[in-house]
Amino acid sequence: MIFYFSGTGNSQLAAKKIADITEDELISINQQLRENQTGAFCSDRPFVFVTPTYAWRIPRIVEEWIRDTRFDGNRDAYFVLTCGDNCGNAAKYVHELCAVKGFHFRGLAQIAMPENYLAMFPTPGGAECREILQKADPVIEAISKTIKNGEPLPQKHISPADRIMSGPVNGMFYALFVHDKKFTVTDACVSCGKCARRCPLNNITLEDGKPVWHGNCTHCMACIGGCPAKAIEYGAKSRSRHRYYIAEE
Repeated sequence: MIFYFSGTGNSQLAAKKIADITEDELISINQQLRENQTGAFCSDRPFVFVTPTYAWRIPRIVEEWIRDTRFDGNRDAYFVLTCGDNCGNAAKYVHELCAVKGFHFRGLAQIAMPENYLAMFPTPGGAECREILQKADPVIEAISKTIKNGEPLPQKHISPADRIMSGPVNGMFYALFVHDKKFTVTDACVSCGKCARRCPLNNITLEDGKPVWHGNCTHCMACIGGCPAKAIEYGAKSRSRHRYYIAEE
């Protein structure tokens, strides 16, 4: 059973390819979160979790959802993280999560995908994004075949920098940067409501036809990345940066 969380589409794309190759069921954590669902899932095949990398770990909202959800049947769990660069020491924290859930941790793989976090980092242009996606395709295929064969995912070397980034830096990142106070909307807004419908935390509503953020943001970038009018900005950071969105509705 393949679960995915995705803001702008990187992890969704990877999860769909894994599901196709492994011929397994695909479930959107985004939808589960929007509908406030933390029920029970049962599978006789391994559980595979595909997520973006947030500050060198899986997103906190994904970890919380996994903790609150019941998983029955097969006890093997694989984790696949999409990232702009690397996922640091994310495996350590995922391994601890597996221990709490009674999972047998079968490894964590990372896939370099186009950077989408325009609230903090420069984002590649369209041509570069397509090139990165092409390079990611055989990596996803190899990971999928490993999972299908029931083999463990090979583990990356963990450096001291990885431990720092996934440890104290992750905590500082959430404390200092993950908020929605800097989101603004320009007069280019066409009141389509796509930002509100795509928000996994139901944090956006339309008021007088314009999006308003309500303080419960995970920085998935779905609203700003997917705005068809490019009417959403994040302070001065997002100005002139490429908006990346490949998610399928």
